[in-house]
Amino acid sequence: MKNTNFKLNSVLLAMLVATQATAQDESAAESNDVEVIQVTGIASSLTKSAALKRDGTGVVDAISAEDIGKFPDTNLAESLQRITGVSIDRVNNEGNQVTVRGFGPSFNLVTLNGRQMPNSSALASAGISRSFNFNEVGSESVSAVEVFKTGRADINSGGIGATININTLKPFDFDGFTALASVKGVVDTSVETGSSVTPEISGMVSDTFLDDTFGVLLSLSHAVRDSHTDRIGTSGNWSTGYPGQVAIDKSAIDTSLNPDQNTWGVPTVDLDSQNTERTRQNAQLVLQWAPTDSLVASVDYTLSRLDINSSMNRTSFWFDNIETGTADVNGTIINPARQNDELNFWAWEYAYETENDSIGLNLEWQATDSLSFTFDVHNSTSHANPGALPAESIANLKNPFGAAAPVHIAADFSGNIPSVSYDDSALPGGAFDLANIEGDLYQERGYEIKNTIQQVQLGGTWELENDFGLQAVHFGVSNTNYDVDTKNIYGANFGLGNGAMDISELDLSFSPGAIGFEQRSSYSADQFLALVREQGLLNEKGISTNGIEEATTAAYVSVDFETELASMIFKANLGVRYESTDVTSYSIENPVVGFNWITPLEMSKIRAADSQSSELEGDYTNTLPSMNLSLEITDDLVTRLSYSTTISRSNIDAMFPATSLNNHFSGGPFRASQGNPSLLPFESDNLDLSLEYYYGEGSYVSAGYYRKEVDNFIGIGEEDRTISGPDGVLTDPSVNPRGTCPDGSVANPNPDCVSQPGDPAIVWEVTTPINQDSTTVDGWELNVQHMFGDSGFGGIANYTIANTDDEYNPYSLTNDFAVTGLSDSANLVAFYEKDAISVRIAYNWRDDFLLSGGVSPVFTEAYSQIDMSASYDINDALSVFVDGINITNESTRRHGRFANQIVDFEEYGARYSVGVRAKF
Repeated sequence: MKNTNFKLNSVLLAMLVATQATAQDESAAESNDVEVIQVTGIASSLTKSAALKRDGTGVVDAISAEDIGKFPDTNLAESLQRITGVSIDRVNNEGNQVTVRGFGPSFNLVTLNGRQMPNSSALASAGISRSFNFNEVGSESVSAVEVFKTGRADINSGGIGATININTLKPFDFDGFTALASVKGVVDTSVETGSSVTPEISGMVSDTFLDDTFGVLLSLSHAVRDSHTDRIGTSGNWSTGYPGQVAIDKSAIDTSLNPDQNTWGVPTVDLDSQNTERTRQNAQLVLQWAPTDSLVASVDYTLSRLDINSSMNRTSFWFDNIETGTADVNGTIINPARQNDELNFWAWEYAYETENDSIGLNLEWQATDSLSFTFDVHNSTSHANPGALPAESIANLKNPFGAAAPVHIAADFSGNIPSVSYDDSALPGGAFDLANIEGDLYQERGYEIKNTIQQVQLGGTWELENDFGLQAVHFGVSNTNYDVDTKNIYGANFGLGNGAMDISELDLSFSPGAIGFEQRSSYSADQFLALVREQGLLNEKGISTNGIEEATTAAYVSVDFETELASMIFKANLGVRYESTDVTSYSIENPVVGFNWITPLEMSKIRAADSQSSELEGDYTNTLPSMNLSLEITDDLVTRLSYSTTISRSNIDAMFPATSLNNHFSGGPFRASQGNPSLLPFESDNLDLSLEYYYGEGSYVSAGYYRKEVDNFIGIGEEDRTISGPDGVLTDPSVNPRGTCPDGSVANPNPDCVSQPGDPAIVWEVTTPINQDSTTVDGWELNVQHMFGDSGFGGIANYTIANTDDEYNPYSLTNDFAVTGLSDSANLVAFYEKDAISVRIAYNWRDDFLLSGGVSPVFTEAYSQIDMSASYDINDALSVFVDGINITNESTRRHGRFANQIVDFEEYGARYSVGVRAKF
């Protein structure tokens, strides 16, 4: 079904044997030249980055290490946000993924030393994405990060926004023995239950032997962080179709904006408290050998381990329907209420790890004075949640439901932060009395994902000397196998109420609440699941298996051209890249044969005893031209023009062939989805124009215009139809109730409550991803970097403007296409560096943007953050430092169509690091 063998193209192998050469593509070769230059200090780092930008082919920005093992920020994403046009997404107040020129993480390719890297995640909420997580990589062994904003033939495809290349250190970068060590304590002001100070330790040692013909480098790091997050928000979606909205007062709706008087309601109001412990370990071993002056061989192994453990408690309630309420001017139901309901007391446990391993061989061979070859091969794997255990365990307690013990619930969404109210007077002792709390449900879910990339790259450069300006010809071929195998784990029991579960041994406690909840609950989901297991109420977990294999063969050729035009130096890089991709996707699962109606709301799936497999195939080819021109109008003034075609491939889970039954509640809605392996990649035609003025060492001002015309955006095709299982069309047992239904449990179904052939067939709303939309994104990048002579002061100011006509219309219900992630952004950085003292303060701002679209959109509101760092050099070998992240304790807020449709309001607190660094 799947070919997992490592395919070496026979042509590549023959050339390897013949030449015993080569390495990775030209971009990595150029970056190696940069890495040899050791820099010390902020000013030197910025000067080096400015030189890389000036000398680069096309539009290239970079951040370089201030010194060996001293990257500007503790997180690579936090550093990248300082670059013009780059914004970041944060998870738990840490930089996680990047957006470039308005194109989000899935539209940017991240490479490590020119190699495409895999990604995996265990959380169901994260999905299955190609996006690289920067918080998995420590910055200690990173020498520079390059951001290629324009396409080039010799760079791996996959980045419409940008290709981001992380360069790491090698032993031949140093002259003999070099060692460094760093020890610091991380002080997270948000911590409530963990350690207020956690360690981060890193070290590197490098040396060369045998007359500097053999080198070894080893770097190690270990980082622990404890943190706390407070959240106020909602779950589910702000929806027009939420039950009960027929009885809403719509008199305040502005019909000029909302002529159909649509109203939006939400099922919950949540008050969360979460504690997290993260452990990250990184290691890299690099061996280099130069048997001759013309041949350098490198073998490297890179490892990272990320371990996340988190516990959360949530006090909330659910509107199973909204009985009364009033809509505001937009149609948001601002005061929903419902009689005879309950409070909910939730507990979450997250526990998962990600293991990343990469081993590679790199050869560089100077065959003649004018001809050189590079060869690079690597096998890299990202494995999330090995062992296929649930990454997320969820438990819920509740008040007894129904008219016999009513709790009347209401919420107020008229302000920035929601508040709740409830009447629990009918419950003796109230809603928080332990005697009035019972079990309700549990869920276990998550992914095991193994993502493997096996890649061979062969490149060459022929340098020329002639009178026509032709400087060099670059050529190469590559083969990339991208394999993803996933297991989706899910288990649940929604029938733990009405005395089915004994919770008398559960360690449940309460503390003062907020937003109207008198108290907030605290207990362990793990202990809850243990009681479920002891009482025989644990249902067997289902595991569905999906996977994809992408095999891409590529070839490229490009030429460098340089001449004089009216005494101005003109440079050109012209190239074309051709790629052919074959896609095979598969699914293995026990298909659904019917439903079991257990509670008034829940209908659980009944699966066949035997599994079935399905497989679909697709293929496509792309021709990707690139043209990068520059003209040095004067020694200080450079103008550029670039045109290229670039692609980004679809998310993995959009291509699985299985039909997923997503929503199947009693009375509906019934929603399902199916993947499409024939999806074409996003394709963008890019135009860049820029003018750069380098008026002093490390000082410059630049202005650039960019335009991207993107085709093949993925939309959603919808179809209403029945779905058949092995025994025929799936039917609904809740339409015509029989006997005592709803009744029974997942493990012991009541036969009357199970789907029968005579029940009405379910009509599903089936969605399938299809290529259907195109858009144009354009904008400006403005940047100034200035060194104030020898004073030690310097600064950076940049601003990015991003525009598109395809913005989300909050009043439209047609699910029109809209570009996500698009926003303006800005940075201000000031620093002082003189003698032994170095101080830097950085302000970052990102405007509001559409995080996700569709019928229930989510917007992230404008966010700003101030970070700082300072260090003092005790002597040439020893320095002390302090760093501060989010020192003003900014919060993050997300909302639905309108500002009062809150989704999340989160506070994280400031984070500080204090440490010592030694270098020998």
